[in-house]
Amino acid sequence: MTIHAHALLFDNDGTLVSSLDSVDRCWSRWAQEYGISAAQFGRVELHGRTAVEIVADLLPAHLVPAAVARVEQLEVEDVPRGGVRLLPGTRDFLDSLPADRWAVVTSATRRLAEARLDAVGIRPKSLISADDVTHGKPDPEPYLLAARQLGVDPARCVVFEDAPAGLRAGRAAGMTTVALATTHQAGELDADLVVKDLSALSALATDGGVEISVRD
Repeated sequence: MTIHAHALLFDNDGTLVSSLDSVDRCWSRWAQEYGISAAQFGRVELHGRTAVEIVADLLPAHLVPAAVARVEQLEVEDVPRGGVRLLPGTRDFLDSLPADRWAVVTSATRRLAEARLDAVGIRPKSLISADDVTHGKPDPEPYLLAARQLGVDPARCVVFEDAPAGLRAGRAAGMTTVALATTHQAGELDADLVVKDLSALSALATDGGVEISVRD
């Protein structure tokens, strides 16, 4: 199978990098500080959503701004403590792409996203963060904004995601979706193509865009 694209849009956590251990550490500490029980925490969907949306599900509105700032601080401070690592295939896949043909589209804040990406040596020319949108995934706004920044028709963009919320956002934006089974089982992921991670794919830059193929 070969997918032809003019732009490639990547989620970050669970797609390019893994920060699951860091997220568990930081959010567990945060929940303890704010007196949130494991049962309360377990009822909230976490992955692929912005921190402000998660916090708003757990705390009264007047506490949300300070609580979001606190969890961001915990996560940023955790980055140099082994809080992020590259997922298989990320380096080779990104290195095969022209810099103006791809963007990172993350539910993290810009400060946190840049800290994690910088720690593993990824420096995208285009980055859409939670700070840049009104509505986060699964709303299509983040991916549509990335397409506008790159000057590409959404129908010619390919979204790479590990989370159902992100895949829903990509589909709602009218984009082709590729799911990576890094944080969810393949059967949980509704996408045009499902692979284990980026090591299963190759990319070839052409005059007309990028050809994405599944490795034999």
